[in-house]
Amino acid sequence: MSQLKDKVEEAAKHIISKSGTFGPQIGIILGTGLGSLAGRIEKPVKIPYDEIPHFPSTTIEWHKGQLVLGNLGGKKVVAMEGRFHYYEGFSVEQITFPIRVMKALGIKILVESNAAGGLNPQFSLGDLMIITDHINLMGMNPLVGPNDDSLGPRFPDMYNTYNTELIRLTEEVARDEKIKVCKGVYVGVTGPNLETAAEYRFFRMIGADAVGMSTVPEVIVAKHCGLKVLGITCVTDRCLPDALAPANIEEILKTAAKAEPILTQLVARTIEKI
Repeated sequence: MSQLKDKVEEAAKHIISKSGTFGPQIGIILGTGLGSLAGRIEKPVKIPYDEIPHFPSTTIEWHKGQLVLGNLGGKKVVAMEGRFHYYEGFSVEQITFPIRVMKALGIKILVESNAAGGLNPQFSLGDLMIITDHINLMGMNPLVGPNDDSLGPRFPDMYNTYNTELIRLTEEVARDEKIKVCKGVYVGVTGPNLETAAEYRFFRMIGADAVGMSTVPEVIVAKHCGLKVLGITCVTDRCLPDALAPANIEEILKTAAKAEPILTQLVARTIEKI
């Protein structure tokens, strides 16, 4: 048994000791713009990250840093209130470790959310983009190194990375709820700086519609362990190289907060329909 698998099992056992025999079906990563979804989880069990063996502690002030287990839309879920980023100084194993732990707890589906810059000129601030695919420009891959075949295959196929059935279902829910959604490709970069105009132009040229500093390594590991993935981005700033303005983090957070109730409703209703 690999050291990674030992760590995953130790973390999962601790969570089970706190939550009983509860076996979640769906894992959710509550990125910027989806924090209030945790408030809809019924009969929640909350476990701070720093109490879970081998979990890092988030350094982002607006991420609460805890797991929430409970019921949402008639499904058993486990939600991460806050994720880990490469730019925080964590290793790729630490960033993706929670995905493997949620898999060990029993999830079959992972719902990813994030805030990102809009590269597509047709996108507006606060738009929700269903991720159809991604481009990895983070300069790393969480699967580099020895592979434990019990956790996933050496050469995982990235076909249908963002599950087409879940995308179709989310679009149907959006129509029913009269929520505007776009679709597009997410490009993952390291950060923490925002990008230059030339970089934004390059991202657009290679087919990206939004750019962010998370999600990609998590999704690679999710595919490695056989999970179906749904990803939704909240466009919090516009990254148009020929009409670029200085970025304002406070304004980005305000945009995410304004879109949060809509994104929360979309994800909650989609989970209900799964």
